[in-house]
Amino acid sequence: MKTTVNIPDKTLRDAMRHTKAKTKREAIVKALEEMNRRHSQAELVKYFGKFESLMTNEEIEAMEEDDWKSWTKASKTIRFPRKKK
Repeated sequence: MKTTVNIPDKTLRDAMRHTKAKTKREAIVKALEEMNRRHSQAELVKYFGKFESLMTNEEIEAMEEDDWKSWTKASKTIRFPRKKK
C-alpha cells in the first residue's frame, strides 16, 4: 500500500541505524513489525497467571524419574539415578 507520510529526518535516520536497514522503506517496515510484535506480546501477558511459588532445587531433585517425565520432553534422553531407599 502506498502512503505518503512526513517523518522527521532524525527519527528516520535513527530507525535506519537501529534496524540496520539499507532503505527508508525497510527501516519503516522493520520498525512497524517490531512495534506490532511487542504489542502482541503485551497482549499475551494478560493471559498468563502468576506463580505463587516455584519448585526449589531440592524439590526437583527429589522427584522420581516418572514424575519428571511429565515435566519435560527431554527426559527420554536423560537417565536419572534411582535413590537408594
